[in-house]
Amino acid sequence: MTPPDRSGLEAALSAEVDGEVRFDAGSRGAYATDGSNYRQVPLGVVVPRTVEAGARAVSVCARFGAPVLSRGGGTSLAGQSTNTAVVIDWSKYCTGVLSVDPERRTCVVEPGIVLDELNRQLARHKLQFGPKPSTHTHCALGGMIGNNSCGASAQAYGKTVDNVRRLEILTYDGQRAWVGPTPPDERARITAGGGRLAEIYAGLDRIATEYLADIRRGYPKIPRRVSGYNLDSLLPENGFDVAKALVGSEGTLVTVLRAELDLVPVPPYQSLLVLGYDDICAAADDVPHLLEHCSPSQLEALDGRMAQLMREEGAYLDSLDNLPEGDSWLMVLYSGDSQEDVDAQAHALLRAIGRGEKDANVAFSDDPEREQKMLKAREAGLGVTARPPDDRETWEGWEDSAVPPERLGDYLRDLKDLFAEFGYDHPSLYGHFGQGCVHTRIPFGLKTAEGVAGFRRFVERAADLVASYGGSLSGEHGDGQSRGELLTRMFGERLVTAFGELKALFDPGNRMNPGKVVHPNPVDGQLRLGPTWRPATPETHFGYPEDDHSFNRAVMRCVGIGNCRGHSGGVMCPSYRATMEEEHSTRGRARLLFEMLDGHADSAVKDGWRSTAVRDALDLCLACKGCKSDCPTGVDMATLKAEFMSHHYAGRPRPMAHYSMGWLPLWARLSRTAPSLVNSALHAPGLASLGKRLAGIDEARPAPVFAARSFLQWWRAGDREEPDPADPRTVVLWPDTFSTYFHPSIAISAVRVLEDAGFRIAVPSKPVCCGLTWISTGQLPTAKRVLRHTLDVLRPYLDAGTPVIGLEPSCTAVFRADAPELMPGDQDVERLAAQTRTFAEQLVHHAPDGWRPPRLARQATVQTHCHQHAIMKFDADRELMRRAHLDAEVLDEGCCGLAGNFGFERGHHEVSMAVAELGVLPAVRGAAPDSLVLADGFSCRTQIEQGGTGRRALHLAEVLALALDGNLPSDHPERLADRPAEPSRAARWATTASLAALSLGAVAGLRQLRR
Repeated sequence: MTPPDRSGLEAALSAEVDGEVRFDAGSRGAYATDGSNYRQVPLGVVVPRTVEAGARAVSVCARFGAPVLSRGGGTSLAGQSTNTAVVIDWSKYCTGVLSVDPERRTCVVEPGIVLDELNRQLARHKLQFGPKPSTHTHCALGGMIGNNSCGASAQAYGKTVDNVRRLEILTYDGQRAWVGPTPPDERARITAGGGRLAEIYAGLDRIATEYLADIRRGYPKIPRRVSGYNLDSLLPENGFDVAKALVGSEGTLVTVLRAELDLVPVPPYQSLLVLGYDDICAAADDVPHLLEHCSPSQLEALDGRMAQLMREEGAYLDSLDNLPEGDSWLMVLYSGDSQEDVDAQAHALLRAIGRGEKDANVAFSDDPEREQKMLKAREAGLGVTARPPDDRETWEGWEDSAVPPERLGDYLRDLKDLFAEFGYDHPSLYGHFGQGCVHTRIPFGLKTAEGVAGFRRFVERAADLVASYGGSLSGEHGDGQSRGELLTRMFGERLVTAFGELKALFDPGNRMNPGKVVHPNPVDGQLRLGPTWRPATPETHFGYPEDDHSFNRAVMRCVGIGNCRGHSGGVMCPSYRATMEEEHSTRGRARLLFEMLDGHADSAVKDGWRSTAVRDALDLCLACKGCKSDCPTGVDMATLKAEFMSHHYAGRPRPMAHYSMGWLPLWARLSRTAPSLVNSALHAPGLASLGKRLAGIDEARPAPVFAARSFLQWWRAGDREEPDPADPRTVVLWPDTFSTYFHPSIAISAVRVLEDAGFRIAVPSKPVCCGLTWISTGQLPTAKRVLRHTLDVLRPYLDAGTPVIGLEPSCTAVFRADAPELMPGDQDVERLAAQTRTFAEQLVHHAPDGWRPPRLARQATVQTHCHQHAIMKFDADRELMRRAHLDAEVLDEGCCGLAGNFGFERGHHEVSMAVAELGVLPAVRGAAPDSLVLADGFSCRTQIEQGGTGRRALHLAEVLALALDGNLPSDHPERLADRPAEPSRAARWATTASLAALSLGAVAGLRQLRR
């Protein structure tokens, strides 16, 4: 078919659609792939502001003959969310819950609403949507309908198809209708009405009648048959349900505009039984036996290989510690109306299978928090197995086959034999065993012709294997391109012909997500990698030691899981949460960096490091490092951003903020000549605004105030004796820029507490810096020079093994993570990383026996710095606060939004505050007046103070030091902390007047000279 007129299409969409129309390289690159092995660069992207605008976009595309792809969370694993089409992204604006009927237990939703958000809104009715895939934090209902999603809860509630009542649909040629169960008299009425709708229903009637015997005979009678179109929903015994027939059609037949869903009650009580087995096949063998004796809400499995990977990656260790003996496990979850009921179900099963709660291979819990931790470990399977520590790259492609549960054990043995035959070692096997669904990721060789040929042969053999067991190619993720070509092996020629007739009935021009399910692209075509992929291999500043020293492998950590599109919990990804833009998610940025490598002839990004599309996508990255810990595959976008900016601006002028904020440590030292004058100038009317414009600082952001006396000035005035570096009591207190020049009371407090604990304090005698601000602005050669100087100054302490105590989390994180990556193999850097500790780590793990922190007996609202969350973790801080009798509420509200230089830079203030208002600032405003507000990060403290909270946050060191003096005041205890005051109004105006006078004097002098 002739390609559409792209420029005309873009112009028409822009003129006629109420939405964001994007045909630029950045948008096309960000949407070029999903969570699958496939990649197709779209024609463009439309983000409709309303459902009606989305329908209008389809109409415009039809006029131009342009293919259409509806997209929600973009997490599809079979390639159904990538196409050379106009992508309609419903997830930003079309997120409404239009109605809820608690009595009928139904609701009507728009296609872009995320499952967790829907369930949050339903919680007040004690209802929920039953199916819950592992992507529940970010998958959209439209995508769930398109894929016929399931998840672990399908054991109790069935697939999405079992929970859809009606759909409002739109065909490519403009027919719009609500569809659902259609009895014969209703079909007769529709047919008598004539027109396109009558044609569709007549065609559906004909297909159901002509292929009735084939459908009844050829569809596997298993819980997890997701492959193929749902022609069985058109059978008379199934109510000729057109809505259910369209569920799972992956956008290849119609566009779903709205959906009426069935809801289920939220079970108030749960208990979890975990049973250990010698291997995963033995666990699978026991599934039918268990199901004979119970009806669990979930029956999940994980194997010893996954547990091994979790241990090697240091993930979910608490959950692993709670597993009973065994090398594979079944997790049996019970739900009910009382704790007694669910506990009784679990104990009844144990009696039936001859096990007891005290057996070594049994673990029982009715603690909801513990249960959720263990289930999250199972949920994390995709991320844990995607990038194993042994550096094997594993891929989807045969990741969700399903068989009758009673045949599962034998199927797994045959599948493992097939792995061995193809040399695929031992992939992890896990999944929804109660319904016979198996998840895995396989080390296919997708970069060479030989490897791709092996991939094709394997999936063909595996398809024949699963068909021989009466199973389904897909038990959850759909067919898309991964399995579309294999459907004949499962259903036979006649039923696949019926699929083609259904496609032709709804979409005769093959414009709806073409190349998926029907007339599919080859299983080994349009690969994201493939034998013709030839990426650039650029020289880099960072060493990427965890990625085989390869920038490309660091970029390819992203496999499209999409957790960075979650709306709550953790840190990742604050810019996505504020903008709801794919391009501003970790995944979207990783996709653009992948395109920047220019490995394909049609790569969306062609200008490499100089790309403005990549620069713009990275511009709103806060470099919070949340993705390094929260992303299941450990993408470190902060490091990738710094790398990109270093090359992007190499040899040419940078944004002014890179000079003003990036060189902040130097300016802070220079401020010592006249700190009061500097403060007055930074806050003087007129002059401050002019300075911000010249420095690239947002005018809405007040400048921080320099202290009149820095920590170093205070320290040197004390005339302390320099301790011996080899003395085991000696620690180096790191004089970071923020605790030295802005909030010196923190460093002074740390000295007091550490000395109270028996330590002897050393402070470097020469200027030092970790290089943080140069790293965050991508000035990496300068950062290396700064670090080398610092290493020289610290060498006596590094040689002696003296601990280095960090107070500012971002600086501590540099020593623990960034410096080793920037200077890999440098022994002094490795020593520094090993010797660097947080303030809390030193006091919790290394204080002399018998020392206890002062007792506070106070509530505290605590904001964890993002870099601490990602690198150092917060366990020691929690323990130190516990020992100090602080009742700490550690917020799980994400990033504060300031993020170092980010929130100060021009153009970032709106996003910075939007991020803060998502959780941190409201939580601080809600803190009781007598409670403490703690934030160890300078950025966090600044954002809280400038964010209209009426509160000032303290560092934990300050709180402990204040407590050494006795009880804190009952109201706003932070008022005891010493903070530099803003210059007086008189001083600010005097500075402006002085500058004005000097300017007038200069002008007058020039005029005099001209005479």
